[in-house]
Amino acid sequence: MIQVGINGYGTIGKRVADAVRAQDDMEVIGVAKTRPNFEAETAVKKGYPLYAAIEERAPLFEESGLELAGMVEELIDAADIIVDATPSGIGAQNKELYDEYETPALYQGGEDADLVDVSFNARGNFSEVEGADHVRVVSCNTTGLSRLAAPLEEEFGIEKMRVTLVRRGGDPGQTSRGPINDILPNPITLPSHHGPDVKTIFPDLSIDTLGMKVPATLMHTHSVNVSLESEPTADEVRDLLEQESRLFLIRENMNIDGAGKLKELAHDIGRPRGDLWENCIWRESISMEGNDLYLFQAIHQESDVVPENVDAIRAVLGTADAAESVAKTNEAMGMGI
Repeated sequence: MIQVGINGYGTIGKRVADAVRAQDDMEVIGVAKTRPNFEAETAVKKGYPLYAAIEERAPLFEESGLELAGMVEELIDAADIIVDATPSGIGAQNKELYDEYETPALYQGGEDADLVDVSFNARGNFSEVEGADHVRVVSCNTTGLSRLAAPLEEEFGIEKMRVTLVRRGGDPGQTSRGPINDILPNPITLPSHHGPDVKTIFPDLSIDTLGMKVPATLMHTHSVNVSLESEPTADEVRDLLEQESRLFLIRENMNIDGAGKLKELAHDIGRPRGDLWENCIWRESISMEGNDLYLFQAIHQESDVVPENVDAIRAVLGTADAAESVAKTNEAMGMGI
């Protein structure tokens, strides 16, 4: 049983904890928080041992009636692997700590690529991370683009990928991001960071990305144009993408015209927290003009990296190959719409 510690129990950390708990070959041995709050209380109620990430704040947990299992250093020492789900930039500060205890660590996409030995996407480069000490699970948008690029490159070849990302202004809980009433080029200079980030998974891929930020919290939406090396029909592309377990092709008769209805679907089918772990691609948007493919996809920024974190644990520790791990993760989490 793989002993997994999770440093940071916020938007991503709490989701990864639940996903790890669902696996039959892993165990969450503890989660670390910097301060007592509703998420710390929830962790205790779920039976996750709670560790203090900052020693000076440990008494605050006791004062709040939350029993601590120890300090984060004890969690790191006991774990086979640590999932660092702390805010962007904090993972880099924690790297020295993980090295001190010789515990391999997974970081999230908000950290710089040069912090780690290798960046990870289960569909793109599963086999490249075995034995690495520091691995970054790429961001939600990069994860979504990598999942799409991999089968297209394998089946048809890619000459050039061009993506416009319409990005949510913040997660639902990020009150510091709003209220907002604007539409911003983000960044104004090209490319956005997403294209170079995808190239950490596919170094030879020609990809340009640009981004816009809008006053929404639900999901990101991508407008995708891919110049392919061959000229498949739109139906051939649809057939290919429908075979991918982490791509959900939205049928026209579902009458889902945007992110709001996608989130409603997630709630209706009983997804925890209304999560959508899959890329959500509008099937009718898939079209071909010569060798140019066009489509729209939506990416749930709070959850699509969660199964990738689970797979990265097995990949780093060498306990399964890509096909086996993805199948185990999907089945345990209940993926597939």
